[in-house]
Amino acid sequence: MLHVGISKFLLFFNVRNSLSTLSHYKRRARKFFIYVQDYDENDPKTHDGFDLTRVTTRELVSKYGLDDKTLDFIGHAIALHRDDRYLNEPALDTVKRMKLYAESVARFQGGSPYIYPLYGLGELPQAFARLSAVYGGTCMLNKPECKVEFNEEGKVIGVTSEGETARCKKVVCDPSYLPNKVRKVGKVARAIAIMSHPIPNTNDSHSVQVILPQKQLGRISDMYLFCCSYSHNVAPKGKFIAFVSTEAETDNPETELKPGTDLLGPVDEIFYDMYDRYEPVNEPTLDNCFISTSYDATTHFESTVIDVLNMYTLITGKVVDLSVDLSAASAAEE
Repeated sequence: MLHVGISKFLLFFNVRNSLSTLSHYKRRARKFFIYVQDYDENDPKTHDGFDLTRVTTRELVSKYGLDDKTLDFIGHAIALHRDDRYLNEPALDTVKRMKLYAESVARFQGGSPYIYPLYGLGELPQAFARLSAVYGGTCMLNKPECKVEFNEEGKVIGVTSEGETARCKKVVCDPSYLPNKVRKVGKVARAIAIMSHPIPNTNDSHSVQVILPQKQLGRISDMYLFCCSYSHNVAPKGKFIAFVSTEAETDNPETELKPGTDLLGPVDEIFYDMYDRYEPVNEPTLDNCFISTSYDATTHFESTVIDVLNMYTLITGKVVDLSVDLSAASAAEE
């Protein structure tokens, strides 16, 4: 967002964390955190004899005697891995993820690496629309029954709605617009709760993210809990909105999400739903259709960002460079 200048159109609040949990694990893994903090991929002196492109994460953490709960915390709550495959993969990726977490905590005051837009997530597409307009883009909103049109060669030529066709050479869309070019890959179980109080045991935080590691729940997938509130201008005064989600492993969301919903305390209203996840199976070089994957259960949007970056490369043939001088960006914002 800093890279493309969208931060000019948005205000963010820091998402608060439960600091006592983080401090507890930091005490037990202090030496490992110091190693990660000091690690520089380009300086062998900081590697402590480890080649992280070859040493697995499991092998690396075993050198520091970390127990399973601490490892769960590091792998799932800090590095944001969604399963335990990372343990048998080169440790470099996990170390980079941990460093990004630490840099983000330092970047955003409040003890959390996460930020949330004031007035809610709907501000993100609005801000991009404003930025697009600056460069001559046009937005057509609330268009029903959009149909993607193709020529005889199978290449996209436009999108039709209400008898009008917008001509184009490429289409970027989510799976719902081209159901014959995607396949089902999973299902998400989700609960949305309206409350009159913050989530208990979170220092009365008006926003919080909790990640429940799969192993500690006896599940295949992690569970995610996110809460925001009237402080973010997304709810009436005194109200809080909580989301609990996970990759569905049964057809009963109420039972499946219980470990997360039990953490919420009393709720005014709670709603459950399930939705299918899809991924594209088309060949964009043949039809010029660039389809995103469905949103998964995560509440931190890392997988969505990776999907967008991959789509950018498919569309342009270039790898997007998101490097930015944070000090200069901060000075510009001030």
